[in-house]
Amino acid sequence: MIAEEKYEFKPETQRKIFILGVVGLLLFALGVFLAMRSGHGHEEHDKKASTEISKSLTASVAPQEGHEEHKVEAGEGHHESPTWVKRIKTSLWQNNVFFAGIGIIGLFFVAIQYAAQAGWSAPIKRIPLAMGSWIPVAGVMMLVLWFFVKGDIFHWTHHGLFDPNSGDFDKIINGKAGFFYWPMAGGSFPIFFIARMIIFFGLWWLFLVLIRKEMLAEDIDGSTQHWFTARKFSAIFLIIFAVSSSVSAWDWVMSIDTHWFSTMFGWYVFASWWVTGLSVITLILVYLKDAGYLKMVNANHLHDLGKFIFAFSIFWTYIWFGQFLLIYYANIPEETVYFISRMKTAPYNWIFYANLFLNFVFPFLLLMTRDAKRHISMLKVVCPIVIVGHWFDFYNMVTPGVMKNEGGLGFLEIGLGLFFFAAFLYVVLSSLSKIQLVAKHHPFMEESMHHHI
Repeated sequence: MIAEEKYEFKPETQRKIFILGVVGLLLFALGVFLAMRSGHGHEEHDKKASTEISKSLTASVAPQEGHEEHKVEAGEGHHESPTWVKRIKTSLWQNNVFFAGIGIIGLFFVAIQYAAQAGWSAPIKRIPLAMGSWIPVAGVMMLVLWFFVKGDIFHWTHHGLFDPNSGDFDKIINGKAGFFYWPMAGGSFPIFFIARMIIFFGLWWLFLVLIRKEMLAEDIDGSTQHWFTARKFSAIFLIIFAVSSSVSAWDWVMSIDTHWFSTMFGWYVFASWWVTGLSVITLILVYLKDAGYLKMVNANHLHDLGKFIFAFSIFWTYIWFGQFLLIYYANIPEETVYFISRMKTAPYNWIFYANLFLNFVFPFLLLMTRDAKRHISMLKVVCPIVIVGHWFDFYNMVTPGVMKNEGGLGFLEIGLGLFFFAAFLYVVLSSLSKIQLVAKHHPFMEESMHHHI
């Protein structure tokens, strides 16, 4: 019989999270003020510079004969928001996609444990389950934000791109109209795109509710039937997730650079989400251990989580290098322009190389030894590095396609990132405090108690 253990979301913890959120908002406000001030009187110069650079990039993409449609990438024919407004919209979208993925990974982690009949993870599954509580929040924000940011972030939403009689007509983007607008005409309302967003979040939330219901019911009556039912729901969810995670990556991130595409991009975004989610699970776990909770969790469980972070940091690097190498080797202009803009323009260029250190070199070296994976102090160092590193990764996925050479990384972006992190933590810890911290009647709990590696 497992003793009841419940997390108490103490007022001082709430106060710290509140302070973090307020600091984030203050930094954001300062960043907006500085961005507005620096942009005053320079907006026309910035737009001309942006146009010239965009023209030079797209000129290398377009064949020499008869491809005037590429001029729209330089921003011709479209009204653009001031630079500081675009930075706000870009950062809002980047942060919401990033933290939405962490919430989804929480549910994915739980489902994987059920499908694999894993016993080692029995005492820690309530943490990723609580992370899934962010899914409905992220879903509502995603839908609302899309209508706010679409004109600046998603180039394909402009009507003229799909009108053959318009000077902005783009043959390539028009060929992708069905993916966004089906069954309606290109340039109208992207009902197919919005429907996918609603369906994906709806399904993720539905399976979160179904699996959570079975997990909590197991605490009450102890029937193994709840475990089998949760496993069935998890198997179905994993099939849905396999499709929806890739398509959502295409929709929410890759379609920002509408002319560019990569067949590895769904895997790339998943790898970044997955290793970040693992780091968040581990970070919450070690702080709960420090606070005296989860007495059943020992160094062997930490070792497993450390191995996951170590292994999937290498997996992310494999996907990163595979995608880069194939595009570099083929040297096709419409593909290489994606990396050229990130390797030759500040601040994306230093982030591009810093990603490799934050997301591969540091986790690889710091977690290489067996002891490192088992020590709370080391995990407290590595997990924040990985989380911040992949936040930068998503910054470089989203921002260059929107901001071109006008991108910035300052108080605005950092402040908004801190605010999202504070909101995410509040929702997760609040959810965690409402359920038993450890499953009382999990059929594999005895196995987990004797887990040794």
